[in-house]
Amino acid sequence: MTQTVFIDGAAGTTGLEIAERLAGRSEFSLIALPGAERKDAARRAEALNGADFVILCLPDAAAIEAVAMVTNPDVRIIDASTAHRVAPDWAYGFPELSAVQRDEIATSKRVSNPGCYPTGFLALVAPLVAAGIVARDARLSINAVSGYSGGGKELIARFEADGDIGFRSYGLNLAHKHVPEMTKGASLTHAPIFAPAVVPVYRGMLVEVPLGFDTPMADAAFDALAAHFEGSPLVSVRRAGDESELLLRKSDAATDRMELMLYASPDSTQLRLVARLDNLGKGASGACVQNLNIMAGLPETAGLRL
Repeated sequence: MTQTVFIDGAAGTTGLEIAERLAGRSEFSLIALPGAERKDAARRAEALNGADFVILCLPDAAAIEAVAMVTNPDVRIIDASTAHRVAPDWAYGFPELSAVQRDEIATSKRVSNPGCYPTGFLALVAPLVAAGIVARDARLSINAVSGYSGGGKELIARFEADGDIGFRSYGLNLAHKHVPEMTKGASLTHAPIFAPAVVPVYRGMLVEVPLGFDTPMADAAFDALAAHFEGSPLVSVRRAGDESELLLRKSDAATDRMELMLYASPDSTQLRLVARLDNLGKGASGACVQNLNIMAGLPETAGLRL
């Protein structure tokens, strides 16, 4: 049976990429509002309450407003904003996070899509915390760079108009909105220090977590990550070879996969854990479609870019 999907915020970067992944799929039919009606409250409410699934690609305040407009108890919502990522009554939409996460997503009517940076961080750290390799009270730091598409239309316009930007560091007040999500998702006592940056590539992301130990831990860390993601169709784990650099290229293809890499010092007491993903793929639109597939009882990777 064909199920209906309404993307509220369909004209934005995330919404457009979700629509591309759903195009041509017989399992879903998109409810679309003409441009002049997208801000009409009555028409939005009609679409929000008339769909089987609603995907919110909106700023936080608008996403909260949209949820309040849904009065039909049968409507199931995926929120791509930050608004509900630590809300106790919303399932966290990272199926690979734990053994129970996929079932929670499948049965929930309210799913919050993870942030792009938290997806990389949690993939690297949450399994190690669960395995006791990283302590819950560890003081962690995150160094990360993203393509400028992750900042939405305004940042895209800024980077494409100003060809002189080589590197943009931000979140300098140490209060980035992704930090609560990272802290809760990894079951950490202390918020990690998060140092995000934007580089002049459209899409792509590297998220790095450096770790230091008193004894060699590379093998244990790798084994824990490999075991956690064994059989995953979207997340792969590898030990680094002898490469001397890791690049984001402007020509990198869009993908909904994520690769986790472990680099170790000669004595294996110092590690650099790196997640490589597409900020618009597994970090946003691809994750939304993956969650939609799970909620609809369909093959998890249907419509994804593998």
